[in-house]
Amino acid sequence: MRDGWAWARLLGGLLLLGLLVWQVGTGPFLDGVRRVDPVVLAAALGLGALATVGSAWRWSLVAAGLGVRLPLRRAVAAYYRSLLINTTVPGGVVGDVHRAVRHGLDISDLRLAARAVVLERAIGLAVQVAASTLLLLVLPSPVRARMPLIAGAVLAAGLVLAVAGRVLLRGRTARWARTLRATGADVRAALRGRRWLGIAAASALIVPAHLVLFLLAARTAGATAPASLLVPLTQLALLAMALPLNVAGWGPREGVAAWAFAAAGLTAAQGVATAATYGVLTLAATLPGVLTLLPERRKGTLPSESEVEGPLPHPATALEAARR
Repeated sequence: MRDGWAWARLLGGLLLLGLLVWQVGTGPFLDGVRRVDPVVLAAALGLGALATVGSAWRWSLVAAGLGVRLPLRRAVAAYYRSLLINTTVPGGVVGDVHRAVRHGLDISDLRLAARAVVLERAIGLAVQVAASTLLLLVLPSPVRARMPLIAGAVLAAGLVLAVAGRVLLRGRTARWARTLRATGADVRAALRGRRWLGIAAASALIVPAHLVLFLLAARTAGATAPASLLVPLTQLALLAMALPLNVAGWGPREGVAAWAFAAAGLTAAQGVATAATYGVLTLAATLPGVLTLLPERRKGTLPSESEVEGPLPHPATALEAARR
C-alpha cells in the first residue's frame, strides 16, 4: 500500500511536469537556469544557511520540549543533510525520515525522534500557511477576492477536525484516542514555558528567507513586476510545495506558479521560469549538506552527543515500538 502511494506521488509529479512542458515547452525551464550566476548562487547559499539554521534551531527546541537534548551544531548538520536528500530524491520527505531514524538510533528511541521531526515539520507548515494566508489577504493576488471564503473554509475544516477529535477521545476508538492525546501532549510540551518564543523567533528567520529566495529567483528569471505583485504569487507557489505529488519538490510548484503568474497578468512561461530557478537555487543552498556525508563515509556513524532525560530504552525495544 505504501509502495503504491509512493509510486502514485512520483507519477503525479512527473505528469504535472509533462503537462507543463507540453504547454510552455522546455524554454522557460532552461532560460531561468541559464540566468543563474555566481553572485546569485552566493546569495542563495546565504539565504539557505539562514533558513537551515532557523529550522535546526526550531527542531532542537521541539526536541527539548519532548525531553531530548539536541545540540544546535548537530541539528544544523542533520538538517542540511535532510534538505539535500529531500531536494535530490523523489518524494520530498525522505530526508526527514532519514533525519528521524539517525537521531532515533543516536538516542535509542526511534519513536521519540520521529515525534520530534513530525512535530517540527507540522509547526513549520502551520507557520508557512499562516504567513502566506496573511500576505494573500493583504496584497493583491489572483485569489485575494476569494481569500475570505478560503480562510473560512480552513477554519471550518479545523473546527470539524477538532470536534471529530473530541468525539474520538470520548468514543471507543482507543488507538485514535491515544494518538490524539499523545499529539496534544507533544504540542503542549514543545510550546511550554518560553520555548514558544524561541520557536517563533526561529520561524521568523525561515519564512522571510524562503520569500526573499523566491523573489531572487523571480528577478533572476527576468520578472520585472513590482515586489508587491510578486510576493503573493511566490506564496502560492510555496504553498503548492506542500502537495505530496512532486518529484523532489518539482511539479506542483511550477504548475501553480504558471497559473498564478498568468492570472496576475504576466505569463505562464515567466511563472515556470521563476519556479524552475527557485528549484535550482534551493538545490544550491543545500549543497553544504554534502560535507555532512563525509564523516559518515569515513566512520560509518556519527558520534552520539544527544541525550535523553531519564533512562534509555533498550535499542531492540525501541525498534519494536517504532514498528508498531
